[in-house]
Amino acid sequence: MDESAQGPRSAVVVGAGIVGLSTAWFLQEHGVRVTVLDRTGVAAGASRGNAGWLSPGLAIPLNEPGVRRTGLASLVRRDAPLHVPPSADPALWSFLLRFAAHCTWPAWRRVVAANLALNDDCLDAFDTLVRGGVAAETVEAPITAVFESAGAAAGLLAELRRFTAAGARADHTGLTAAQVRARLPQLSGHAGAGIDLPGQRYVDPGRFVRALADSVRHRGGTIRAGFDVRSIRSHRHAVTVVSRDNVSFSANVAVLATGAWISRLAGKLGVRVPVRAGRGYSFTVPTETPLAQPVYLPTVRVACTPYRGAMRVAGTMEFRGPDDPPDERRVEAIVRSAAPFFEGVRWAERSDTWVGPRPVSSDGLPLIGATAEPGVYVAGGHGMWGLTQGPVTGKLLAEQVVTGKQPESLRPFDPLR
Repeated sequence: MDESAQGPRSAVVVGAGIVGLSTAWFLQEHGVRVTVLDRTGVAAGASRGNAGWLSPGLAIPLNEPGVRRTGLASLVRRDAPLHVPPSADPALWSFLLRFAAHCTWPAWRRVVAANLALNDDCLDAFDTLVRGGVAAETVEAPITAVFESAGAAAGLLAELRRFTAAGARADHTGLTAAQVRARLPQLSGHAGAGIDLPGQRYVDPGRFVRALADSVRHRGGTIRAGFDVRSIRSHRHAVTVVSRDNVSFSANVAVLATGAWISRLAGKLGVRVPVRAGRGYSFTVPTETPLAQPVYLPTVRVACTPYRGAMRVAGTMEFRGPDDPPDERRVEAIVRSAAPFFEGVRWAERSDTWVGPRPVSSDGLPLIGATAEPGVYVAGGHGMWGLTQGPVTGKLLAEQVVTGKQPESLRPFDPLR
């Protein structure tokens, strides 16, 4: 019998972040033997230091028209929430021009519509992982957006109205200054209004991804660090992955899930939509009173999350190379913008400073599916929602890999679009 008609028996997944490991786990659900390769190790990229939010209610596309104005301002303000350095890199400018071309309301609505399937099922996919043996919890909690005044809250309210009008689910309730400070005693008098978004969750992202890796191993999978992939080529019923050290590994199929580095290989596989690193920063600060739930500061684009008895603070979007060194000025800008909203936070004692490259596509849509190379698939480009959408992406892609049929919900994310 033709082996291809039975579906693959083995797979190599390149990338040990939330997307790659979720794909490996769901491939195991179909009986596929998996090996995960990563140049550094588990959760070494954007999967470790992010805010840890599982927030479909806030998965609002980045490509709204106002971003074009924000981007121009960021060229002269290094502390702006969105920063684009005056780089001579022609590939970066080409990407930014393509991204700007998709910053229109029709394109924005297309991204919302496409993401509905991922956002509607993302929390169920996390539940499937936990029920299946991933030894980490997801914590259900509202996310409360905090503003200086009711007038300042108008921008996010308008975004949420557009978001829900386009078909998304984002239940929300306005809060007065008294209500928001009663709910969050860490807030200062600077907090003058709030918006509550129920039904969201959060996790310790590094812990969750490591637990997912442990589950993949426990179910018979292999995870190998220090494997920096140089090329991928297909043969009859097999795909060979070759490292920069000329070590090769073969399986029936391969999945490329390397986050912000995905275009380095995907461009040779017929994938024309570029992905660049939208780098985010985070750090941890002690608080006098433990934070009970996530807090969002929309006007300064900062997310705060309960984290191991302290508070993780995350923010900014910086378009630089994924391997560039961190810029301490970006961290200081986050502190300056967030500190006025809080009391009892020891900002000077911050620790665990991190920068991670979130993979942003030029059209605002992730790349999920088959490439032009037989037996080779890609999964990435989720922007700020890779953690939220990672497990459901892995579930849907595993279905496509095993059956050879593209799920209807993945059609908008076709890597060959």
